[in-house]
Amino acid sequence: MKQFSPGWTLIRLYTIIVYVFLFAPIVVVIVLAFNPKQFGIFPMEGVSFRWFVKLAQNESIIEAFKNSLVLGSCTAAIATGIGIMAALAFIRFEFPGKNTLNTLLLSPIMIPEVVLGVALLLFLRWLQQPKSFALLLIGHVVLTLPYVLLIVQARLVGIKKEYEEAAKTLGANAFQTFRDVTFPLLLPAILAGALFSFTISFDDITATLFWATARNQTVPVKIFSMLRNSISPEINALGAVMIVLTIATPLLAGYLSRKFSKFKP
Repeated sequence: MKQFSPGWTLIRLYTIIVYVFLFAPIVVVIVLAFNPKQFGIFPMEGVSFRWFVKLAQNESIIEAFKNSLVLGSCTAAIATGIGIMAALAFIRFEFPGKNTLNTLLLSPIMIPEVVLGVALLLFLRWLQQPKSFALLLIGHVVLTLPYVLLIVQARLVGIKKEYEEAAKTLGANAFQTFRDVTFPLLLPAILAGALFSFTISFDDITATLFWATARNQTVPVKIFSMLRNSISPEINALGAVMIVLTIATPLLAGYLSRKFSKFKP
């Protein structure tokens, strides 16, 4: 029989406590989203979709969802496009200042979002530019680009240059080589990077609070404003929807990465 030392037992117990502390609030929010009563009570007196229906009829929340979806999609598209080109430049070519530029593009991942939010806001005030959707989009691209760049670079490092050189030897130009050889091999990383970029943009609140306007509020900002005014059961329903979307998107990214990984270098 295996004998467990007291030290390992304490580590396991501590790990369980940490996981319960992290996930218990999430479970409570999801459960209370189906509570038919105005106030959260346990045990619940039945199950109801009342607050989800009310949530779907709230025009301001629907508008915030539209803003988040548009912003997340635009952010993913732009960040992924820039990330692919930057990764190709950093991995496949040599030029002066390459390491400095690479570090500069990756630096937002190491800087607190509050600092980035205030810095970009002050910079645009210095330029005398008002808050707008374009400002929000630029900020989210800056936030998500490092993740896309890291994922695509990691995949590109594992792709042998011989495949691209063989295509060029057979008469393909640079664009044809990228389209027919490099892009299919990079596709799992591109899809994963785009979906992670969308998730980060969709969930971000710390920096978005500095950049969003009254007309361009996202779902997290809307939840924050609702919590400041009053605690409504609609918040639980909205939180449950956000949790499902936040979990489903990375899982979809992982599934697509495995599905398209049949193109192995």
